[in-house]
Amino acid sequence: MPLILETIVTTLNADGTAHLVPFGLIAEDDAYVVAPFRPSPTITNLERHPFLAAASPLDVRVIAGCVTGRRDWATVPCERIDGVRLAQAHAHMELAVEAVMEDALRPRYRCRVVHQAMHAPFLGYVRARNAVIEAAILSTRLHLLPAEKIEAEMAYLAIAIAKTAGPAEAEAWRWIEEKIRTGLGAARNPSAEERPPSPSGPQHKETSR
Repeated sequence: MPLILETIVTTLNADGTAHLVPFGLIAEDDAYVVAPFRPSPTITNLERHPFLAAASPLDVRVIAGCVTGRRDWATVPCERIDGVRLAQAHAHMELAVEAVMEDALRPRYRCRVVHQAMHAPFLGYVRARNAVIEAAILSTRLHLLPAEKIEAEMAYLAIAIAKTAGPAEAEAWRWIEEKIRTGLGAARNPSAEERPPSPSGPQHKETSR
């Protein structure tokens, strides 16, 4: 199994603003692979400007925020590439795309490390932060996993939150809980437009969204 680092990746949008997204960097020898699913702003940005930064956030709310629509986190300019990185980070890497493995669903961008730096000490593991990261990943897979599995895993992760969370971890957990509760509720109670037609009623052709 590959080593995967959970980070905050930043790329540049066409207007020069930053696009922040939680991403697992896949270690591959002395390089890292980024493999977004289409459609993805990260893919669009890398096709135009093949550079990115990856940072380990000081505050786990950055990860929870990015998966729940809260992306307004401070960034600073990178040192060796034309780009920006998350400002509040334990460490960061600046990467340049050196090869692209095209794929209709999930292209792979192999990146070499241009620069890396440490910014703040890492003083210890916090189980609640790990729980938030796992919950954040779950929240992006509501369309892939059964509701019962998501609820069971959230119940288990909540133990670490109850025992070890500080204010930041507790707030991050609430954001993700709300997203998952809303998402599962919508799946269980579809609107009239989304419900499949009754066998005796009119038949409608499904349209993409």
